[in-house]
Amino acid sequence: MIKKIILASLSTLALISCNSKENKEKYKHAVYRAVHKGDTAVLDIHINNKRFFGRYEVFYHKIGKDSGDVRGDMKGDTLRGDYHFISNGGSWKRIPLALLKKDNKLFLGKGVIGIYFNLPLFMPEVPIEYDKSEFVFEKVKE
Repeated sequence: MIKKIILASLSTLALISCNSKENKEKYKHAVYRAVHKGDTAVLDIHINNKRFFGRYEVFYHKIGKDSGDVRGDMKGDTLRGDYHFISNGGSWKRIPLALLKKDNKLFLGKGVIGIYFNLPLFMPEVPIEYDKSEFVFEKVKE
């Protein structure tokens, strides 16, 4: 019962925060692209100094694509949020997303994923790895 109340409270809070009257015009628009072993990822985001949102697609060489939405918060030089997508035309999935902004590039982070209240997140006790990033995004359009 308590879990249901907490989950309902978190859902309500998420709806209120997503529908806040934050001025969307203050966001800068950018398109990033990354290539790794024949796979191509395109990140089309709107970003300000606190939040980001947009579209993210990964095209797998001769296999298909993952396509969906990203959203999250800026903390210093790191974008942390989630990626809600349809995997290769199948079912909807949600995974955590971490990007490190460095030298006008975005480095996709890897970490250990756990589940909390049925939502995936990076485990806080294990650092996110950015050094051997599969996708290093370079800006192609502003």
